[in-house]
Amino acid sequence: MITVENLHKSFGSEHILKGISTVFDQGKTNLIIGQSGSGKTVFLKCLLGLFEAEEGRIIYRDKAIQDMNDDEKRNLREDMGMVFQGGALFDSMTVEENVMFPLRMFTRKPKDEMLDRVNEVLNRVNLENANSKFPSEISGGMQKRVSIARAIVNNPKYLFCDEPNSGLDPRTAILIDNLIQEITKEYNITTVINSHDMNSVMEIGEKIIFLQNGNLAWQGTNKEIFKTDNKDVTDFVYSSNLFKQIREIQLKKS
Repeated sequence: MITVENLHKSFGSEHILKGISTVFDQGKTNLIIGQSGSGKTVFLKCLLGLFEAEEGRIIYRDKAIQDMNDDEKRNLREDMGMVFQGGALFDSMTVEENVMFPLRMFTRKPKDEMLDRVNEVLNRVNLENANSKFPSEISGGMQKRVSIARAIVNNPKYLFCDEPNSGLDPRTAILIDNLIQEITKEYNITTVINSHDMNSVMEIGEKIIFLQNGNLAWQGTNKEIFKTDNKDVTDFVYSSNLFKQIREIQLKKS
């Protein structure tokens, strides 16, 4: 679980995050949504400790990251896995080497133990025979699965995903969504996903927070979002006729 209390972040005179308070639950897929410029990326980077907020607290393991010493922050980073928007794989490394990279960085395990773990997570994301391939030799969807394997290879307690479906076709995007949700449940991870994909919101949004102009304008589940009267949320989510029709059907059922 991650608790955020009254978080503020500015760059010069520009106030980006304006007092955000929320809780990201363990074992659930927590989604951050909002228009471009709403503060999603800045918020995610604050959660990761890449940006330091001027005010407020981000609490991991009952201690605010702002109060942690260098050793505690390093231990926290070891408990974090990250799936980047573009995959961020090393082009000069094989799939096996990419997935093994966090193990080399954060552990002192023997090579055979690291390889066993690499094969375990590659098998988990259905890439059993891809060890020797390079990123350029596999599809975009496979690259995302390699990125997920790398993110979970150290058994993280927290998994962060920045637009994991970016650049993927709808069918592959659904597969990635399902994989992330399955892994979240299987390993009981606190998963936070920065997304603009409304299919992801509807399918795996167990907790959704909607940011607007740096404020937390709404939060709830993918079932509750169908029933909200918050006009800013409905304008954002139901900008397409498809989701308007889905909402009308859901409201009739309720």
